[in-house]
Amino acid sequence: MIQSESVTPPHLTELPIRALTADDLRHCADLSEDRGWPREDHKWRLLLTAGNGYGVDAPDGQGLAAACIVTRYGGTRAEPELAAIGMVLVAGRYSRRGLGRRLMTHVCDDVLKGIPLTLHATPYGRPLYEELGFETTGRAEMLKGTFRPGPAANASGNGTVRPATAEDLPRIVRLDTEVLGTDRTHMITRLPAFTDRLLVAEDRAGTLTGYAAIWPNMETHVIGPLIARDTAGAQALVTALAATTDRPLRTDVDVRHEELVSWLKDRGLGSVAFNTVMTRDIPGLPGDWTRRWAPLTVAAC
Repeated sequence: MIQSESVTPPHLTELPIRALTADDLRHCADLSEDRGWPREDHKWRLLLTAGNGYGVDAPDGQGLAAACIVTRYGGTRAEPELAAIGMVLVAGRYSRRGLGRRLMTHVCDDVLKGIPLTLHATPYGRPLYEELGFETTGRAEMLKGTFRPGPAANASGNGTVRPATAEDLPRIVRLDTEVLGTDRTHMITRLPAFTDRLLVAEDRAGTLTGYAAIWPNMETHVIGPLIARDTAGAQALVTALAATTDRPLRTDVDVRHEELVSWLKDRGLGSVAFNTVMTRDIPGLPGDWTRRWAPLTVAAC
């Protein structure tokens, strides 16, 4: 009788990295929950369809051991102008064993080699990203709470805020490309289906000056993207969106917008956390930050 030799299982960092699909949605949400994050199924679904997921199957057969999302903007899929990395997660039972570094190294140096990169880093993840060549170029403050309406906020220049229509979508894409400095058509055109409300702001001449959306995320509603010409315009869009929900609001605001941050805190939102905006192979995010108030999600820029 021939006895088979025992096979030594591969080390975690030798496990294959594969592309994720929409069929991995449940496992991605399980991974979020494993690390104490909300499941965020709605957001994962958007990211897996508008972006590209990469992950490592757990050697114990229980879902994913690690995962991340890459969202490409501008250029072509093979050579985008910018790529955002988000939702970098390693299952708790496999943490601190080099798997996160292995996944990020593969994504940054193989999949996205030579492409400008950006991500929002938690304090926990920031040291690894710095070792991989990312540099701090900004900060975002996460705010959450029940919005308390104050005096009526009006769009600057006596403009108006109204629900977006199908005819507005090309204008929104053009404005977004101008403000963000790169084409996000494949993401922006998904907003009508992804969000609960999509609003636009116009000046008296009918020129589009901003837009904003609100979308459901577990027990909260998230405001983002938030694009506006000035603080008054941003306040008007937030006020109009807040009036459409009874849920607590959440948003991530560039800390350079001090006036808006203070206003949101006066309206009942409290500081939850700070994320560090980091970039690699680019000195900072392109576009006009003065009109970029909050991202769609920190996982996708």
